[in-house]
Amino acid sequence: MPVFHTKTIESILEPVAQQVSKLVILHEEAEDGNAMPDLARPVQAVKLAVDNLVRVGRETISGSEDQILKQDMPPALDRVEEASSLLLGASQMLRGDPFSVPARKKLIEGSRGILQGTSALLLAFDESEVRKIIRICKNVLEYLAITEVVENMEDLVTFVKNLSPILTKMTKEVDAREKELTHQVHREMLARSLEQVKTLTPVLISGIKIFITTKQQGGRGTPQAQENRDFVVRKMSDEIHEIIRVLQLTTYDEDEWEADDLTVMKKAQSGIEGKMKRAADWLLDPHAVMGGVGEKSVRHILDDAMKVAERCVSPRDREDITRMVDNITSMVDGLAELRANDQGNSPQAVALARGIQQQLGQLQDLVKRAVANNERSEVVKPAHTVTGKVEQARRWLQNPGMDDGGLGEEASRLVVAEGRRIAASLHGPERGELLHLCDETEHLTNQLADLCRKGMGNSPQAKAIARNLADKLRELENKIQSALVNQVADDFIDIASPLKQLSDAAVAPINMPGRDQNFDDKSRKFESHAQKLANTAKLVAAAGAGNNKKTVQAIDTTAQQINDLTPQVVRAATVLFMNPQNQASAEHFELMKKQWTDNMEKLRGLVDEATDTVAFIKAAEEGIRRDTERTEDAIKHGDAPGIVTNTSNIARRANRVLQVAQQEADNSEDPGFVDRVGAATENLRSSIAPMVQNAKILASNPRDPTAANNWRKANNRLIDGVKDVRHVVEQEFPPPQDAFPVPPPDMSQLNLVDHISAGLFTPPLPPPPPSYQQGRKVNPVIIRKQAPPPPAVRPKPAVTVIHRDAPPRPPLPTSTVPPRPPPPETDDEDETMMHFPMPQANQPIMMAAHALHREVKQWSSKDNEIIAAAKRMALLMAKLSQLVRGEGGSKKDLIATAKKIAEASEEVTKLAKLLARECTDKRMRTNLLQVCERIPTIGTQLKILSTVKATMLGAQGKSKVIVIATNNYWCLGNTSVMSCCCF
Repeated sequence: MPVFHTKTIESILEPVAQQVSKLVILHEEAEDGNAMPDLARPVQAVKLAVDNLVRVGRETISGSEDQILKQDMPPALDRVEEASSLLLGASQMLRGDPFSVPARKKLIEGSRGILQGTSALLLAFDESEVRKIIRICKNVLEYLAITEVVENMEDLVTFVKNLSPILTKMTKEVDAREKELTHQVHREMLARSLEQVKTLTPVLISGIKIFITTKQQGGRGTPQAQENRDFVVRKMSDEIHEIIRVLQLTTYDEDEWEADDLTVMKKAQSGIEGKMKRAADWLLDPHAVMGGVGEKSVRHILDDAMKVAERCVSPRDREDITRMVDNITSMVDGLAELRANDQGNSPQAVALARGIQQQLGQLQDLVKRAVANNERSEVVKPAHTVTGKVEQARRWLQNPGMDDGGLGEEASRLVVAEGRRIAASLHGPERGELLHLCDETEHLTNQLADLCRKGMGNSPQAKAIARNLADKLRELENKIQSALVNQVADDFIDIASPLKQLSDAAVAPINMPGRDQNFDDKSRKFESHAQKLANTAKLVAAAGAGNNKKTVQAIDTTAQQINDLTPQVVRAATVLFMNPQNQASAEHFELMKKQWTDNMEKLRGLVDEATDTVAFIKAAEEGIRRDTERTEDAIKHGDAPGIVTNTSNIARRANRVLQVAQQEADNSEDPGFVDRVGAATENLRSSIAPMVQNAKILASNPRDPTAANNWRKANNRLIDGVKDVRHVVEQEFPPPQDAFPVPPPDMSQLNLVDHISAGLFTPPLPPPPPSYQQGRKVNPVIIRKQAPPPPAVRPKPAVTVIHRDAPPRPPLPTSTVPPRPPPPETDDEDETMMHFPMPQANQPIMMAAHALHREVKQWSSKDNEIIAAAKRMALLMAKLSQLVRGEGGSKKDLIATAKKIAEASEEVTKLAKLLARECTDKRMRTNLLQVCERIPTIGTQLKILSTVKATMLGAQGKSKVIVIATNNYWCLGNTSVMSCCCF
């Protein structure tokens, strides 16, 4: 099947596919007895274009030094020439006999050959261009590998002089390639890695410089400086290896996550391949530096291999890799010990080095086999987020009797495990409530699983348990997210103080008493603080960011950056602590601090983005009230340090409220909302300083009642300010509707006549305005940030008030009952939509269609063009599934259906863009426009792939690329619908 990962390939293949689709349709019509038209002119035009393409291709081959290109392109050129000849021959035969069967066969074979040959030719040339960029990337890697031999400033100058041009060239080439790619995710991955390389380059130079200067000035702190340097080299190398990996990607699945087992395994495999040369160089050099880049490359290869082993589907692959890693580790330890004792040239050391190199090659083969086996297995794993796991469990609970391989049950148990993990960090009643809910959910899961194992998954008892379990899972999800809001409000109250304290300890005077102990204490506190923040952020990604893949992956990536950078910051501080007069040490520490601070601020921003603002402000307000109570207790006991600590926390929480409120104002283009937030935040800001000032006075004399009263007044004003900010934000983002609506009553127990006769029936108020109820659905998740719809005007419940002196009611007819009013118009679905076909496990396209249908049917398509178009897409995808599987229909139907799906998606895109322009939420508008940008590309690919499929006569392959394209369609269509309906 063709690939379309670049704009150039797509722009060339699309018109070719359009022409081929016309020939396919003509061929099929001829099978019904119609005469073929004269194709001489269009075929001659195709031949001229092919001749030109072949000429350019052969000139490219003759002028290239790429041996792979010289091997791959000639067969593609021959295929195109042969296809052109087939078309020409078919045209000549049809001119003589418009009903000729052999001519029609030649026509379809030539059409297929033109499309596939052109695709192969373009791919061969594109791969050659990618190899050019990869060679440049590898040149940079070779320069990075020699950092450990840079031992003086002259060497450093030469190193920078040689590295700069090749690094600039790599940046330019990768940047140009990024703009050429059609897959937005691949573009973002390249841009992110390239930005990391740019950011780390000055840190690398600084790290080399600090290593040189510390070594020249006596060697104190040299091991830490070397660790800093090697860390930056490894990080830059890893990012460049990631660039190389992404450059070679040609397809993308919207369901793919960076944390997917297969993705992690492929990254580890790429890392192993990139480190093999350095490992081989170290093994061949008996005098190589101990603990240097070479030895670390070997150990990193082993670490990457274990990442692969941990994710293997096959137990045999896992055992083979683990055993091999254990053997190599023992051999590497033995070789390192021999070389440390100056026995690197001994026969034993030489034999060990040779054996390690041989086993590393075998390990690389085992990793390759494991990755291939995982790729073939197509095992569905639980989702990466609590929201995703709840959705998987919900699909199981909708039909407990269906065999899903245990995925739904496993997802339910993992949600419970996540709840318990979060409960471990909680205190008080909240912890007990969460644990109790986890126990209830687990108990119901056990009951349902037992029934399913007994073959009673479709019994009334199982279905009743499934309904109860579905409610418990949603309740547990919301409870988890509510707990995370409180944890975010507490943990991210202050991100800078521990780093500032470490910085002060690093530059403390040499003669200060307890200097060493103070530095060690501040280092431990900084590391503990950073780890706590990173762990909380990862919890938010796993359980609190909904199912927003981009936000989840950004949080995970940034949290990992914090975990990687934190020990390096401590090492840089240690070097400065040991060499306070070394200016290079101070400059390097400042660079590392900036790296850490920038990443931590980014992490806090991502966590704030994933956290509901109203819930956060409420949590901050509750925290301020708790700190106020603690301050009152400290006043009562005359505890000055307690007063300082708790009032400082109050000020920090108030500043956090200011931050998140300002973020909402910056994200909005509604001038009224921005003005209201500005006024409320200014009022709060003006109350913080007086509270802090009065707290300082109180701390100096905790027993002074006047000072205490002054502080209370100032603090009450601050609390009122926080409350005002919350009210302003609540008006813009009202709380979601009840996530657990009351189930409908049992109609058999209702008797309208009795209620009317008893005078207890009050006509209901009119329904809310249509603009608020049509095409709307509110997501009940607390922590996922999205602009909800305007608050619905709910009818008040009917209240029966009996007035004994009220005039009597008019008599009611006794023989007839008032006619039932017609049901309200909620949708315009036809019978086809109402009876949507249920997918089977071996029908991935139908499953995607059903998932989109299930999502969009929650909204009414009446007066809602986006929902109407999305519902058409779902039906068309279901039809496409049947056509691709050969379940009826013709090739013309296949091509037409793909075209209609593309047209429906274009309509969704057009309407979504119009809606995005009216959206005042910048973040939501940007996300929606990004989705809109990706939909047309996949539409074009689907049309081309369907044409290729139609040229395959009776062949009915798996059509994996069509499945991926359709699944991508479902993901993007689903995302665009949800985004539009949440405005």
